[in-house]
Amino acid sequence: MRQDFGQTPSFGQTPGFGQTPGFGNGARRLAGLCARMLGWRPDEFWDATPAELAAILAPDAPDLAAPLTRDEMNRLMERDHV
Repeated sequence: MRQDFGQTPSFGQTPGFGQTPGFGNGARRLAGLCARMLGWRPDEFWDATPAELAAILAPDAPDLAAPLTRDEMNRLMERDHV
């Protein structure tokens, strides 16, 4: 039995209220981008990890912030329960 999770916008459309872009549409757009910009074939796209794609498509992006320390996490949790 197929479940209906709402309408998915057509390729190139921005999702509106109640619509989600969905994995398929996002993957199709990203695969097309990799084909045009990097000359990748589908198997090269699907063999790449998300980290590899991010490193290739945004090489000058700043590094992510360091993970929270235990003390920082405890302070945030205490603040949340006040």
